[in-house]
Amino acid sequence: MQSFQIYEYLDSHVVGQEHAKKVLSVAVYNHYKRIYNNLSVKNNSQTQINGNYNISINLFPHKKNILYRYHKNVFAMNLLLHISDIKNLFLEANVKNERKENDQSGSELATLNKKHQLALTKSNIMLLGPTGSGKTLLAQTIAQFLDIPFAICDCTTLTQSGYYGDDIDSIIIKLLRNADYVVDRAQVGIVFLDEVDKICAIRGYSRDVAGEGVQQELLKMVEGKIMSVPQKNFSRRDEIMLQVDTKNILFVASGAYVGLDKLIARRKSEKDTEFAATTAIESSDKKATTLPNITNMSLSTERNIKEKDMLLQQVEFGDLINFGMLPEFIGRFSVLVPLHNLDKNMLVRILTEPKNAIVSQYQTMFMMDKVELTFDPHALSAIASSAMKRKTGARGLQAIIESLLLEPMYEIPGSNILSVHITEECVNGVEKPQYTV
Repeated sequence: MQSFQIYEYLDSHVVGQEHAKKVLSVAVYNHYKRIYNNLSVKNNSQTQINGNYNISINLFPHKKNILYRYHKNVFAMNLLLHISDIKNLFLEANVKNERKENDQSGSELATLNKKHQLALTKSNIMLLGPTGSGKTLLAQTIAQFLDIPFAICDCTTLTQSGYYGDDIDSIIIKLLRNADYVVDRAQVGIVFLDEVDKICAIRGYSRDVAGEGVQQELLKMVEGKIMSVPQKNFSRRDEIMLQVDTKNILFVASGAYVGLDKLIARRKSEKDTEFAATTAIESSDKKATTLPNITNMSLSTERNIKEKDMLLQQVEFGDLINFGMLPEFIGRFSVLVPLHNLDKNMLVRILTEPKNAIVSQYQTMFMMDKVELTFDPHALSAIASSAMKRKTGARGLQAIIESLLLEPMYEIPGSNILSVHITEECVNGVEKPQYTV
């Protein structure tokens, strides 16, 4: 598995967002290389401490439980090799290094070994974009491709420990449950922090238990800490706890950040104003007429959306801090991935192109009743237009089709209907679906 293979898989399941798919592919691939490297460094250090330099480890045993008893870290490395398929890459690198070592002096060899024992820091990911742009789908698709545990956390339900709501531990409990309570699998999984923008700090409140307080408690977990969570079918009162280290868990935060584009526009305006102040008055006047001000410009809806997308592509960490995110929290997410709004053509493609396309899913359900379902191209375009009016993005497409096909799905079972055809007039509510018997 390499970064371009992750991208190709994402491309076959997610329409659009090419830049986001590329950034995610590289970030995820580098994340698991980092874990493998750090585990290798740890194993090498322990080997040297034990004074045994000739340990031979089988990374692909037939029985993983034997490997687990042999060395816990090697078990985790085996999982990572399954995920990233980078065994050949490291074997080739070792062969090259062995050839180099034969020609190295003592001091050069010491420097080379020191470089090989370099620990790499974690880079968590922050997805920013409007509702229905594919943020959750991208993360889910990556986890599906890598076959690793994946947990979605709704940040709007989180509160500080001791207050009514879900505490931070519930995130790891959910991930552990999805890993079938295998700790080593959970420790290399992915946690998706959805609606993270909803926990922004609220200025003026002395006790913000659902905003700043949650960010404070998430800090150590995102960076890496050992958390105690109850074992399967046990509660905390039973005191049978599992230790889960979060340092190798990839955290992907996601938020719509409504209004962030205005903060970016204001920052850019201030920079332009400062620059203009150092130039001639005429130049300053000219500059003032071109400052981005999306709230006052009389633009069409489509042009307004493009303006917002362009601003979001220029997001900086300072903008997120001004939005209400704590500097120390946002600093844990070194990879910022802005997503753009989906236009009408992309929504039409989402209906038909992906391997799990919505239209294909309903056609499969109709075929189970031996009925063919077809859509006129203009009908697909009308469905996309309806989703854009609702401002729900791709998420609203299924709701529209579900409502559109309600009557056929009710009438088909036990009938002599052979096919159902959906036209633009059906979508607009002028006509009913066309049946062939």
